[in-house]
Amino acid sequence: MTEELDLMGQDSDGGSEEVVLTPAELIERLERAWMNEKFAPELLESKCEIVECVMEQLEHMEENLRRVKKEDLKVSIHRMEMERIRYVLSSYLRCRLTKIEKFFPHILEKEKTRPEGEPSSLSPEEFAFARYMANTETYLKNVALKHMPPNLQKVDLLRSVPKPDLDSYVFLRVRERQENILVEPETDEQRDYVIDLEKGSQHLIRYKTIAPLVASGAVQLI
Repeated sequence: MTEELDLMGQDSDGGSEEVVLTPAELIERLERAWMNEKFAPELLESKCEIVECVMEQLEHMEENLRRVKKEDLKVSIHRMEMERIRYVLSSYLRCRLTKIEKFFPHILEKEKTRPEGEPSSLSPEEFAFARYMANTETYLKNVALKHMPPNLQKVDLLRSVPKPDLDSYVFLRVRERQENILVEPETDEQRDYVIDLEKGSQHLIRYKTIAPLVASGAVQLI
């Protein structure tokens, strides 16, 4: 597993650039995306290219193992590693689908108003799933609500479905030093204040305060 893999990313000007990763670096990126998605209250940017590269790498590993003698101890070790990677990958995807199912009206509304050039939070397959959820809700409304009193026949999904709680607190580890992070007060008696986040330090902080840092990779949720 020493070959390198090409992954398309975005440069500072918003254009695309090709990033060359080793398999170990690719798995590390998948694990970071998994941990962030697992602990973030909202649906994060889709990492579909990482997912596709990992799936291709698993297929490649499977092909390599077929050429090795079954008695070789390396086969068992590599298969254990493959199962671990599959678990992380499937857990990451399940976590995203759970959030889409729970918050689909808000996710679709955000996607509708997303500025051109801004990365989507949904892969094409996830967008189709979100649309399916919306269509299912519409069907149920048409079937069931028409039998309800007139004043109960209208349901605003954006109001009836709870939003992700961006005020919830998360644990994080700082990957890149950050200065002058504005922290909002918890009570009316307090004032805004500014903190610095040192590389390697760990903090418990309100998610919406550091959401941009999660997106940029400057901090890692734990």
